Amino acid sequence: MPAILAAVAGIARELEIPALLERAVTTVCELVGARHGRVEVTGPEGGVAEYGRPGDGTSNGAVEIPVRAGPKTFGTFRIEPGEGGFAGRRREVLGALTAATGMAVEKALLVDGMRRRERWLEASYDVTKALLSAQSLRATLRLVAERARVVAGGTGGAIALPAGPGLLVFDVVEPPGEDSDRLTGLTIPTEGTATGIAFTTRRPIVVRDYGEHVQNEQRDRAGPMPAMIKDLDSAISVPLIVGEETLGVLLVAKFRDRSPFTDSDVQLAETFAGHAALAVEFSRAQEARQQLAVFEDRDRIARDLHDLVIQRLFATGLGLEGVSRLISDPGVGARVAGFAHDLDGTIREIRNSIFSLQAPAQAQGSLRAELLRVAVDARDTLGFEPRVGFDGPLDAAVPDAVRSDLIASLREALTNVARHAGATSCSVEVTVDGLGTRLSLVVRDDGTGPPPGPGRVSGLANLAARAARWGGTCALVAVGDGGSRLEWTAGLPARSAGEQGTA
Repeated sequence: MPAILAAVAGIARELEIPALLERAVTTVCELVGARHGRVEVTGPEGGVAEYGRPGDGTSNGAVEIPVRAGPKTFGTFRIEPGEGGFAGRRREVLGALTAATGMAVEKALLVDGMRRRERWLEASYDVTKALLSAQSLRATLRLVAERARVVAGGTGGAIALPAGPGLLVFDVVEPPGEDSDRLTGLTIPTEGTATGIAFTTRRPIVVRDYGEHVQNEQRDRAGPMPAMIKDLDSAISVPLIVGEETLGVLLVAKFRDRSPFTDSDVQLAETFAGHAALAVEFSRAQEARQQLAVFEDRDRIARDLHDLVIQRLFATGLGLEGVSRLISDPGVGARVAGFAHDLDGTIREIRNSIFSLQAPAQAQGSLRAELLRVAVDARDTLGFEPRVGFDGPLDAAVPDAVRSDLIASLREALTNVARHAGATSCSVEVTVDGLGTRLSLVVRDDGTGPPPGPGRVSGLANLAARAARWGGTCALVAVGDGGSRLEWTAGLPARSAGEQGTA
């Protein structure tokens, strides 16, 4: 009897399923003199442990006993007897230890569930602490993805945000590395994808063979997928919801050799996503308040530039043009006219600067405002705010489909500058030609330049694929004075004469 009590106490002390099963099968086999034992607990949190070697498969008197606790059955014990079989007291001992194993398994699963909830609560606390420390929106999103991945035992975590009608973009991908660089900025449709369904239905979605789904969906949409994608299996997509608004989707995925997500994982992830969404919304509101204060100063500066500087430059340019006609020396006259032309270019640049100062506070529908928002959002990762310039009728000439790829391409180009260029300044020029048939995006930086030789630059394949979809091109080249120049182009549908007149 003391040996049995000690065995029951030893099994009950174990709170981890693998250690518990190992102790249980060893203790049972030694006390009943079994030749071989195998205990298995089914389900995602289960496991298997064995003792000794199985027999030759002939009739050996092996018995199978369910591992139960009350009405619940967790698995089975299979025991092959040694000499003397299981008669009399040995059978009683076997029954008592199997019952003790069932109760210990139930307790271990309850403890495991409590620990999981504690980890998710700690993750929520980390996000809240970051929120109170006034971290930026990008830093908050990255923390949400990283903590969800670690707590859920996932291989990768990501945040997908709206990127236009019917589209989502993976704005943050964890953990950092080459694969995440290639996936950051990837645009997916809301229709037919697990992430998109979670966004539109506002309900968690769990899928198996997630990597195969991604490869099939992206086969004709972007550049080659990272090799690790094919090994992703169980994935959970949870919407980030605040009130009636869906801010985005939290995605966590596992490799094939890891246990799939359970209903309990989904519930805990959904609760965490609710807390995370509040943190994200707070960060957005906090940034909006900070930007509002900046916009007031920008608006004042823009008015001063328009009312004072441009008017004076314009008057000076007109004066120079008039003087050039009065000069008898053709060479001198040409030089004065050239100065007037330079002033016209300066006026255009100042007007672009005025729009850059005012556009972030304008309506969401403006393409120029959307592009400026992307540039402002890149400020945290770049360490500076890129200079942005426009030329041509962007809002009138660029259709929604091309618009989405343009915005995604600018975001990816700035991400590449931030991660690979080591730049201290960057400029963006977006132009529609005079006929309204060609769109170009040029991003210049003063960094280290593209790598020598045919080496791959992260994200360049995605940029090229988006350009090719509209009959355009994408090229990254080194510039003479250091740094690099990325030129991305797209064809635009021809507009009628009436449309050109209203542009």
